Amino acid sequence: MLNRGISVLACAGALLAGEPEAVAISTRIADRHLPFGTILDPMIDGSTITGYTRCGDSAIWTGHYLAAESYRYAVTRTPESLAAVRRALDGVWLLVEATGRNSVARCVIPVDSPFAPGILNEEKHHGAYEATVSGVRFWWIGNTSRDQYSGLFFGLSIAWDLVDDERVRTAVRDLVSRLLWRLQDDRWDIRMPGGRVSTTFNIRADQQLTFLQIGRQVNPGQFARLYRDFRFWTSAGVPVPIGVDVADDHTSYFKFNLAAINLFSLLRYEEDGVHRWFYERAFDLWRRTVDDHGNPHFQMIDRAIRGPDATRDGSTVRLLDEWLQRGDRDPHADLRGIYRSCRHEDRACEPIPVPQRVATDFLWQRSPFLLYGGGVGRIEGSGIDYILPYWMARYYGVQ
Repeated sequence: MLNRGISVLACAGALLAGEPEAVAISTRIADRHLPFGTILDPMIDGSTITGYTRCGDSAIWTGHYLAAESYRYAVTRTPESLAAVRRALDGVWLLVEATGRNSVARCVIPVDSPFAPGILNEEKHHGAYEATVSGVRFWWIGNTSRDQYSGLFFGLSIAWDLVDDERVRTAVRDLVSRLLWRLQDDRWDIRMPGGRVSTTFNIRADQQLTFLQIGRQVNPGQFARLYRDFRFWTSAGVPVPIGVDVADDHTSYFKFNLAAINLFSLLRYEEDGVHRWFYERAFDLWRRTVDDHGNPHFQMIDRAIRGPDATRDGSTVRLLDEWLQRGDRDPHADLRGIYRSCRHEDRACEPIPVPQRVATDFLWQRSPFLLYGGGVGRIEGSGIDYILPYWMARYYGVQ
């Protein structure tokens, strides 16, 4: 286990002092959380990995991992960080290639892996399909959600922005273009083999605009006009789904992470004008809801869009310090009786301190008010929820 009990981020310049911890987490991810090229979390008995889990969300966290390592590369320019970006991109390519139709798999597992039966059993409700990629037989998990696409487009856009490596940029352009043309051909539905629709983007113009916005950056010849035409008809509606989401700041909290990463791309690429005004109104709705939730990931999104703020940025340093006090595993937690509940039986009245929050895959997509949950202490978290806001803070000059 990494040593998280000692604060290394206690004063000005503390983020720089935290770099060894961040690099150690990246090393551990490479060693233990990419068994087949995409993010999975190991199940551990003693010191032995007995299986892998959370395959159903492998795509979204592979995208976040790609974003984190792209920020790391922009800050450090090390060969190791570039290798990590390329490794993550290879994983994204595999998720797309395995479907055989330029769609996204939730995850992929080699057919001959000893871990395959356990993963397939856990994900059987999503459906498994067989594919051969580069001569290797894989199972890929379907019933793909909008979340998985949002995570991948987020990571691909950050890699495009920050990694000045021709191999990386060529891969990003290719992947974004393939995914977008498939979504266009399928009229924004996500289709599984046989034509079954697992879900659709037709109810989320904000997410459609995000993907086209990214497309016009990486491949303007193919997507700039499509984006402009679609923006003309739909930009005024972008605040609507965000307004629905913010009506409940606790249930399905992952919706706020999806809003964050999608609005981030919409706004950072958008020129001044009426369309940007609508995007900013949506961002304001989101930010007013989560600004006191003790969420450094969201705070770094806000920093990137709105610039420095001493109070918010100082809080980011403190919250990252507190994350380092957490353990690696997922023990069950029950904080009822310690913190008072409000409105929901499982909702605290105030955000719970970061060291005590219920363990999960990516801490910042879970409600900070959640009073109970977790597992049995066998699943090792990846730490992407540390390295992404950490390297973002370094990149944007937080002190």
